[in-house]
Amino acid sequence: MTKVQDTDTRYFIDIDLKTFKVVSKGYDQKQNLNKGRQFDPKLHRIFLTKGQYNKFIERLPSSKTP
Repeated sequence: MTKVQDTDTRYFIDIDLKTFKVVSKGYDQKQNLNKGRQFDPKLHRIFLTKGQYNKFIERLPSSKTP
Protein backbone atom coordinates (compact mmCIF):
# COMPACT_ATOMS: atom_id res chain seq x y z
CA MET A 1 0.00 0.00 0.00
CA THR A 2 1.40 3.39 -0.95
CA LYS A 3 0.88 6.49 1.14
CA VAL A 4 -1.07 9.42 -0.24
CA GLN A 5 0.91 12.57 -1.00
CA ASP A 6 -1.23 15.69 -1.20
CA THR A 7 -1.48 19.14 0.39
CA ASP A 8 -1.96 17.56 3.84
CA THR A 9 1.24 15.50 3.63
CA ARG A 10 4.04 16.40 6.04
CA TYR A 11 7.63 15.17 5.55
CA PHE A 12 9.98 14.61 8.49
CA ILE A 13 13.17 13.11 9.85
CA ASP A 14 13.71 11.93 13.43
CA ILE A 15 17.03 12.78 15.11
CA ASP A 16 18.50 10.92 18.10
CA LEU A 17 19.37 13.70 20.57
CA LYS A 18 22.28 11.80 22.10
CA THR A 19 24.13 10.87 18.89
CA PHE A 20 22.64 13.52 16.55
CA LYS A 21 22.04 10.82 13.95
CA VAL A 22 18.97 10.41 11.78
CA VAL A 23 17.10 7.38 13.08
CA SER A 24 14.08 7.49 10.79
CA LYS A 25 12.50 9.38 7.94
CA GLY A 26 9.05 9.46 6.51
CA TYR A 27 5.89 11.28 5.66
CA ASP A 28 2.26 11.06 6.63
CA GLN A 29 -0.93 13.06 6.62
CA LYS A 30 -0.88 15.92 9.11
CA GLN A 31 -3.97 14.53 10.83
CA ASN A 32 -1.94 11.44 11.83
CA LEU A 33 1.12 13.23 13.25
CA ASN A 34 -0.10 14.56 16.64
CA LYS A 35 0.68 18.14 15.61
CA GLY A 36 4.42 17.45 15.78
CA ARG A 37 4.49 16.45 19.45
CA GLN A 38 7.23 14.02 20.34
CA PHE A 39 6.42 11.33 22.86
CA ASP A 40 9.96 9.93 22.97
CA PRO A 41 12.22 12.38 24.86
CA LYS A 42 15.30 10.85 23.19
CA LEU A 43 14.17 11.91 19.69
CA HIS A 44 13.44 15.18 17.96
CA ARG A 45 11.30 15.34 14.81
CA ILE A 46 12.20 17.91 12.17
CA PHE A 47 9.65 18.73 9.50
CA LEU A 48 10.88 19.43 5.97
CA THR A 49 9.31 20.69 2.79
CA LYS A 50 8.73 18.14 0.05
CA GLY A 51 11.70 19.52 -1.89
CA GLN A 52 14.04 19.37 1.12
CA TYR A 53 12.86 15.84 1.91
CA ASN A 54 13.43 14.66 -1.67
CA LYS A 55 16.94 16.18 -1.76
CA PHE A 56 17.71 14.50 1.56
CA ILE A 57 16.51 11.11 0.28
CA GLU A 58 18.58 11.48 -2.91
CA ARG A 59 21.74 12.03 -0.85
CA LEU A 60 21.29 8.94 1.34
CA PRO A 61 23.49 5.99 0.47
CA SER A 62 21.18 3.19 -0.63
CA SER A 63 22.71 0.76 1.89
CA LYS A 64 22.25 3.14 4.85
CA THR A 65 18.68 4.30 4.27
CA PRO A 66 17.05 4.48 7.72
